[in-house]
Amino acid sequence: MAAGIYGLIVVVPGFFSEARYAEMFPPAVTHPELYYGFYAVTLAWQLAFLVIARDPERYRPLMWVTIVEKAGFVLAALWLVSTGRSPRITLAPAAGDFVLGILFWWAYVRTREPVVA
Repeated sequence: MAAGIYGLIVVVPGFFSEARYAEMFPPAVTHPELYYGFYAVTLAWQLAFLVIARDPERYRPLMWVTIVEKAGFVLAALWLVSTGRSPRITLAPAAGDFVLGILFWWAYVRTREPVVA
């Protein structure tokens, strides 16, 4: 539940921050469809996290997908920063996703397999 709530708090303002993003990380966004598409997909995942939290046993198989989602950003951030293609500040949200990925893994381990009726 915490991952979804945290995610909503972090993601929703992004829909209203394109100009600020361009100021902080020039140049301006040249493909707004990618910018807003990223935020839309990320918002959908935050909602998925909330659904999983409501019934972890039922949605246990989706926890692997959440781990992949978190690992994808962590690995991409590490690679982009190490090759000089992204600023070091990118590692801050990546660290948060790393922790959340570990917590999803822990939740998977701790949750029983769903009972098939």
